[in-house]
Amino acid sequence: MRTSSNPVFRNLPAQGGYASFGPGQTGQQSAPQGYGQQPYGQPQPYTTGRTMTVDDVVTKTASTLGALVVTAGISAFLISQNNSLALPFLLVGGIVGFVLVLVATLGRKMNPAIVLSYGVAEGLFVGAISYVLEATTVGTIVPQAVIGTVGVFVGMLVVYKTGAVRVTPRLTKMVMAGLIGVVVLVVANIIAGFFVDGGLGLRDGGPLAIIFSLVIIALAAFNLLLDFDQADKLIRAGAPEKAAWGVALGLTVTLVWLYVEILRLLSYFNRG
Repeated sequence: MRTSSNPVFRNLPAQGGYASFGPGQTGQQSAPQGYGQQPYGQPQPYTTGRTMTVDDVVTKTASTLGALVVTAGISAFLISQNNSLALPFLLVGGIVGFVLVLVATLGRKMNPAIVLSYGVAEGLFVGAISYVLEATTVGTIVPQAVIGTVGVFVGMLVVYKTGAVRVTPRLTKMVMAGLIGVVVLVVANIIAGFFVDGGLGLRDGGPLAIIFSLVIIALAAFNLLLDFDQADKLIRAGAPEKAAWGVALGLTVTLVWLYVEILRLLSYFNRG
């Protein structure tokens, strides 16, 4: 069974049923727990209440991103009026967002209050880091980062829907291995920074830092494919409509990660 490298998706219902989001899949699949069982092991869609659709995913993801964008704009404006707010907004937004993802993931609480609250918290963080990084560069990099993020999202969605790249167990394992490697390197860079100025050079803006950012952007892009696949499988399984909030949260987490890394990469090329 394929699983997403995005932790948000791991506690959502499993796959089954019929395709309605992306390219068709072949092969018999086991019935997800809690979805009932027809004779001879055939999966039976969840039938209690309305089931999740593509429209649910789109509207709930748009709502979450809308809350994030509005809050990011307010955050950046307030920091422009008082620069001392930058650090508190970075810390509060980042920590609260991380805690909300843990609550949603470990507690399986995929409800609108938590997901929209995450959007607001990450808006504080995104607005602050956008203002800080742009203040250290020549020209404007935020619009470029937004365009880049949208471009990668649309591109990967087209790649997924056309079947140009198939989400296979091997691809999933490669992405997950890459993510683990990135986390290990980031931690090692932080530890090395206590002893050597710039640590391992992964975030100092040099050639190694540029390569590292490109690798992370590529991993985030492929993670979008895994997110699309998980959403597809939930729709086929006949997952309840409220599961779309979990999909919205997972996609938003990946998009924020992608945007911040593109923004960081642009800051390397536009330093003042």
